[in-house]
Order: sequence, then structure tokens, then C-alpha cells
Amino acid sequence: MDADSAAASAAARTEHDAWGAIHIPAGVPWGAQTQRALEHFAISTERMPPELVQALALIKRCAAQVNAALGALDAPVAQAIVQAAEAVLAGRWDDAFPLAVWQSGSGTQSHMNMNEVIAHLASTPARAVHPNDEVNLGQSSNDVVPTAIHVAALRGVTQSLLPALDALREAILEQAARVPGLLKTGRTHLQAALPLTLDQEMGAWAAQLAQARQGVDHAVQAALGLAIGGTAVGSGANTHPQFGERMVQSLAEATGLALRRADDPFAAQAAHDALLQLHASLRGLAVALRKIADDVRWMGSPWLGELRLPANEPGSSIMPGKVNPTQCESLLMVTAQVMGNDVTIGFAATLAQFQMHAAKPVLALNLLQSIRLLADGMRSFERHCVRGLEADRGRIEAALSPAMLQATLLARHIGHEEAAVLYRESQVTGRPLRELALVRGGVSAAQFDDWVKGG
Repeated sequence: MDADSAAASAAARTEHDAWGAIHIPAGVPWGAQTQRALEHFAISTERMPPELVQALALIKRCAAQVNAALGALDAPVAQAIVQAAEAVLAGRWDDAFPLAVWQSGSGTQSHMNMNEVIAHLASTPARAVHPNDEVNLGQSSNDVVPTAIHVAALRGVTQSLLPALDALREAILEQAARVPGLLKTGRTHLQAALPLTLDQEMGAWAAQLAQARQGVDHAVQAALGLAIGGTAVGSGANTHPQFGERMVQSLAEATGLALRRADDPFAAQAAHDALLQLHASLRGLAVALRKIADDVRWMGSPWLGELRLPANEPGSSIMPGKVNPTQCESLLMVTAQVMGNDVTIGFAATLAQFQMHAAKPVLALNLLQSIRLLADGMRSFERHCVRGLEADRGRIEAALSPAMLQATLLARHIGHEEAAVLYRESQVTGRPLRELALVRGGVSAAQFDDWVKGG
């Protein structure tokens, strides 16, 4: 029987900590502090995000290796911790992390949950591994948990969100390239305005996404700085002087991220401004996506009919054949949730006092959810909506009225008020603006044609 199987089949046991003895159920790999947290924080159903659990396990693996290299941890113990952390990273112990998000603002309970699970898996009958003294050697919840949030968020952004954003932008540009010069009605205040081309309109969507990406890229740079090595308050007490720097190097090698130590370790633990800024960039992306999804939804509606939306699935349970803008609606809900998350993170950012930010779990929950939602939402919208869009040229041309453009171009020559009178009369009577201009006088046919050339 291997170590994992032996741990899983272990009988119920009693463990002790500074608060005394506590009963641990059979078959679970955690210890006293996790069990106490289960009893004291039985709040709602939200659990620590799996990305954060993975990041914590990665930190424990790297810490064991670094501590062994620094001579602070015996090599066999370090190797046992590494193997246990790798089992967690492989997803074999996902059920071993049951704690609610609604716990200590430092995330200590989930941090100790990880320490206890790894210690339990690394222990043998001949040698018990201690969750605090060995798995957590040279570390504190106050530097480990923010480091884990940064690593989890950065991996999500670089590996999932940015590729999805780039793919969506590319799909929009490909659609724009299919309709070069297709003139359509422009709209301001939801009213017809000067014409533009459909590829120009789509190009504006792509430009919004490019600008949003720049914001995310900038925020990522700030989030690359890690708190690890600062221990409880940022001073680095109770850890090897080289521990923080070596941990950053180890985590950088493991993730492929250009990680570095935070410029000021005290600030990195006292507040999480870099994460606040990162989510602000996600809010900016959500705003751009909301604009794009809503434009597509309206342009695909019966009232405009400029775009044909892909019929992915039945749109109604009672009306046969109905097609709804479901991908647009899905993405709109994603953006609503992200904007709500931003409010939560903004308030959570104020819950920092002296040397510690006291709302890490809720910050992690909302930040990592936003990254996941935006990445998945953009990917779905790109694949199941944007790539299947088709321009309805007949509807676009039928709705195109030259009167607004003509009136705007005439205004330079006959004055704004006179041009407005002509346009309003054209709208009321339905007569062509050219005809009305010639009837009112002051404009010859040749002048009119020259002044509104191209309109």
C-alpha cells in the first residue's frame, strides 16, 4: 500500500495542538487546526478557489527544496514534503481542502489546511513531519497567502485570459476583413447619425480590446512582485536571509513567470494594491466586452437586422425555431459579475490595518473568479458568436439614409441652421434632401453634388 492509500484508509484519530485534543474523522488527511476551522467557520458554500490551493501547494514544494538547499531542512524530510506537494498538485487530494472562504482575513486556516495535509502525506510510521516546524519552515500566512494569490492570478491571466482576449480580437478583425467598405448607418444617442463602414465599427471593437489588453499588461507588471520572505510583518524575521529571493527564483522557474521580490516587503503585506490594480484592469476589460456584446445583440435584433447571429441552440421552450442572442447575454452576465466583484475587491482593499491586509480570502475569491469568468466568457463568445456572424447586406443598405451625411456636409456651406431645417423637413416629408435644397434655393444642383460628394 502506497503512502496516499495508507493515509486515506487511516482510522479516526485524536490530535493535539495548543488548544488541546480534537477528534479527526477517519480517512481525512488534515489535522487539528483544519478540523477546528471546519467547526468554527461553517459559513455558506464558497470554498477557497482551486487555483489558490494549487498555488499554495506549489509554494510548499518550492519552500521544501529551498530550505533543504539552505541547510535548514533535512534532505529526506524535504523530499517527502516535495512528493506530498506534488500529489496535491496532481489533483489527487482535491477533497482535502474543505474550508470556507469566510475565515480569518489572513487565510491562516486554509494555509494551515495545506500545511497539515502535506505533513500528513509526508509522514511515515517512523518519522512524523510537522506542519509548522517543517512544512511551514520560514513562512507565515501573511507572506505565503498573498504570494499564492499573486501566483494564481498571474497564471490565470497569462495562460488563459490573455490568450482568450487575443483570440477574440483576432476573430473580430477577421470578420471586419470580410466586409471592407460596407457602408452602414452610424448611430449616436440610439438615433441614426453619419454613416460609417461595418469594418470600421468592428475595428473599433478590436481597438477597445487592444486598449484593455494594455491595461492588463501594465497591471501584470506590478503584480509580479511577491511578498514571500517577509514572514509575519515584512521584516523577514524567522526565515533565512536568502529564503525570499530563492523562493522567487524557484517559483519563477516553476511557472515561467518573470517573478521578483516585492519592492517593499512591508507594503506587500500591509496592503494588496497591486491586486486591486489588476482587478481594475479586468473591470476595464469587462466594460469593453459589455459594449461589444450589447452592440452585437442590438445589431442582430429584428429592429436593426444588420447581423445574422449563429443559431447554436433552440432559443425558446415554447416558440419553435426562435433564435436568441444567448452568447451576448451570457457575456453580459459575466461582465455584470466582474463589475460586482470589483466593488467587493475595492471594499476589501480598505480592510488593511498596520502591517496586514485582513481580507485576503474574499479578495482571492473574487479576483480569481473574475479571471476565470472573463477567460471562459471571451472564449465562448469568440467561438460560438463572433466567428459565426454574417452581415445582412440587404438590411444594411435598406436602412442607410444619406440625408444626415448630406446635411452635415452642406452645413459648412449653407450654415448649421439651414442644414438642420432641410434635414428635419426631409425626415417629416420623406422627400430627398437634394430635392428640398434645390426647391428652397440658394444651392444649385452642381454645388449640392460637389459639396456632398462621397455622401
